[in-house]
Amino acid sequence: MQLTGAEIICECLLEQGVDTVFGYPGGAALNTYDALYKYSDKIRHILTAHEQGASHAADGYARATGKTGVVMTTSGPGATNIVTGLATANIDSIPLVAITGNVTTDQLGRDSFQEVDIVNIVKPVTKASFLVERVEDLADTIRKAFALAQHGRKGPVLVDVPKDVTANKTEFVQTIPERPKIFEIKNPEKIRVVQEMIKNAKRPMIYAGGGIISADASEEFKAFAELIDAPVCCSLMGLGCIPADHPLCIGNIGMHGGYETGMATAECDLMIACGARFSDRVAGDREKFGEQAKIVQLEIDEKEINKNVKVDEYILGDIKEILIALTIGLDRQDHPDWLAKIEEWKHHFDDKKLPECDLPLPQQVLDVINEIKCPSDIIATDVGQHQMWVAQFSKIMESRTLLTSGGMGTMGYGMGAAIGAQCARPNDRVCLITGDGSFHMNLNELVTLKSYELPVVVVVMNNTVLGMVRQWQKLFYGSRFSQTNPHRATDFVKLANAFGVDGLRITKPEEIKPILTKAFEMNKPVVVDCRISPDANVLPMIPPGKTINEIITEM
Repeated sequence: MQLTGAEIICECLLEQGVDTVFGYPGGAALNTYDALYKYSDKIRHILTAHEQGASHAADGYARATGKTGVVMTTSGPGATNIVTGLATANIDSIPLVAITGNVTTDQLGRDSFQEVDIVNIVKPVTKASFLVERVEDLADTIRKAFALAQHGRKGPVLVDVPKDVTANKTEFVQTIPERPKIFEIKNPEKIRVVQEMIKNAKRPMIYAGGGIISADASEEFKAFAELIDAPVCCSLMGLGCIPADHPLCIGNIGMHGGYETGMATAECDLMIACGARFSDRVAGDREKFGEQAKIVQLEIDEKEINKNVKVDEYILGDIKEILIALTIGLDRQDHPDWLAKIEEWKHHFDDKKLPECDLPLPQQVLDVINEIKCPSDIIATDVGQHQMWVAQFSKIMESRTLLTSGGMGTMGYGMGAAIGAQCARPNDRVCLITGDGSFHMNLNELVTLKSYELPVVVVVMNNTVLGMVRQWQKLFYGSRFSQTNPHRATDFVKLANAFGVDGLRITKPEEIKPILTKAFEMNKPVVVDCRISPDANVLPMIPPGKTINEIITEM
């Protein structure tokens, strides 16, 4: 059948099982948006307040479901406004397809109105980017983009479509979408080698990363951890790959991880990194990180092998396939003394009391949210102290229930991600935990929450300062608080009301439970302004480039 390029875009989205897209219209994308009007009974479009919010929403949708998120924009600033969202998805390996409009092909390269070379701009922060100059190439390019987004190490792909290409017609033939190819184990001979290392280990430890969740391998991972009887330390992206209350789960690893995860790293004799990349926030001193141990890396991306930390052995392939292969023929291991030592380290700071404060403490707030939420409910965060408190104190029980910008550290990410997650999973509650600094970057998307009546609970940890930067200024810059006390007078309750959203406020510890309970029961968008002390710190903390031996436990 003869279809316009714009109609072909919609047909290809349907082929790929897409039912929701996020975006913002504009001149170069008008043909596509006109086609979306005709397809509105099959494809839901969520209009955000800003294109960056749309890109983060597509990202949140993908993280919450495992499906490929889709963002659509116009040319020029519409396209450049999603670059931060693409970079965020890229470093965290999130499958995303961005479809941007551009000026007509005869206007390309002439500095035309709202023209930008978005294909080359995004090359460093995408798996691939394509300019489609002929309508005959459009369908195959979109199909290729979706296949690339999900194949191997997942990530974002951009397709730029000039306006005349969306207007021109060509023959369109429906096809069954290509299934992501199974990424076979490249060096299967190493399976037995690693099994022998596991058998010989007395103090094994697993460093679990986001690759486990990306591969939908949480069940296989849990079975593997139980089989080898090894404690599990999770990166920020790995939280949820094993339930927080599982006996082998010892929490977040790295700069703001617990004493027990730091000691496990320093005392293990075998470290197995599963879908993790040894980032600087985990391996502060790369030379000393796990230096006493044999290190094994299970990884899908060959570029990550030996990139940050030298490993003794590695297995390259899909993490789910690797974990299954490692369990075949491997006897159950038993390490009671090692796990007892881990348990002892967990209680190393039990004698440290919570600071006395008339304001709510972040841990108290998160403890109540843990009580209220169901295991399948979703926590989204922005970036800063609140993000680290979530990593330390939130009970993440299932994969795909913590949405956070791990590698890019994108302030302003959380609101869009919460929108995308709530659109993807309307039967689960979504709670955005943010800080006042991050919230100021994305509060325009409150209008999106209200427009679609998305029942997201927004909890603002409001300390009136840029808390994480201020904490570093305390520790490393002689308490010279340069530009971290912005002296803002924003009333978040009134602000919420101005957007048509309910606002609540917590100012005392005794108000935490009743107000948060009310917020969760309202079943509509609500902002909770939770006042906390500007001197609340994220501890413990291992300084950058240091080891557990230099851990900071008080300030």
